[in-house]
Amino acid sequence: MCGENAECAKKHIFVVGTFEACFIQMHYDLITILGPTASGKTSLAAALAARLHTEIISADSRQIYRRMNLGTGKDLNDYVVDGKQIPYHLIDIVEPGYKYNVFEYQRDFLQVYTRLRSRNLLPILCGGTGMYLESVLKGYELLPVPENPELRERLKDKSLEELTELLASYKKLHNSTDVDTVKRAIRAIEIEEYYLHRDVETRSFPRINSLIVGIDIDREARRERISRRLKQRLDEGMADEVRNLLREGIAPADLIYYGLEYKYLTLYVLGELTYAEMYRQLEIAIHQFAKRQMTWFRGMERKGFKIHWIDAMLPSEEKVNQIITLLETE
Repeated sequence: MCGENAECAKKHIFVVGTFEACFIQMHYDLITILGPTASGKTSLAAALAARLHTEIISADSRQIYRRMNLGTGKDLNDYVVDGKQIPYHLIDIVEPGYKYNVFEYQRDFLQVYTRLRSRNLLPILCGGTGMYLESVLKGYELLPVPENPELRERLKDKSLEELTELLASYKKLHNSTDVDTVKRAIRAIEIEEYYLHRDVETRSFPRINSLIVGIDIDREARRERISRRLKQRLDEGMADEVRNLLREGIAPADLIYYGLEYKYLTLYVLGELTYAEMYRQLEIAIHQFAKRQMTWFRGMERKGFKIHWIDAMLPSEEKVNQIITLLETE
């Protein structure tokens, strides 16, 4: 513990929260909170940010889109802790219909991260998009990948199952957890083909030393939360959200491209699925998505990432205290 803020500053140490606990600034550059959908990542990140007086950088590939709120599970109320708004970044930054990519995410992350560090903050990276997380934590600096018309023509008649099997044969630089449409699968393969003969790890990107915390939730509890949240979001008007986006002129194919809620709700709104069919297929797809997320995170561990798993069912304060302890002792 440091008794005086001035003394902390002299030692290049910053003061954290009401405990006046001091952590060596160069030990960690970032805190990362990851986990599958519906595990409680956002609320934990917000509670921790309130304790550490810091800000959150989102790592979610769909929450970047404006007016896509219920379908992406933004849960913006989670960013209010004890009446205080916790600042967040990389949410609501582009218009629906735009094809945002990992290259752009890295660029935008680095701009926000650099700005927060210049203010002596320890940012919290929070999300479940595996490739976004890994591209930052591993230090990839990716190039924008152009379209490959010849490849697209060759793959256009393949099924999603065939494309998924083909994608599995690559090293998976692309975020395969989000691949649940033919167009997204073809784009993922396009990216993999582009980088097949390029060494992405040799290009310059700042090495970021992050404490990585995973939210550990057992399969049954995860499934119950997913089902409950899906029903709640449908009751809150998720179908109307899709209708409004379509009325704006967003092409149905663009919404379907985003997968999961937007895929199945667009098909429902267009009359291609009944409500019951939409609900059943979407619920299954979200459960499968959460399973793919966990597979990605376990893969990160096999690559050498040290993830400290915290029980999702613990009270929020206890989870925050465990992370504080990790900061002090790791």
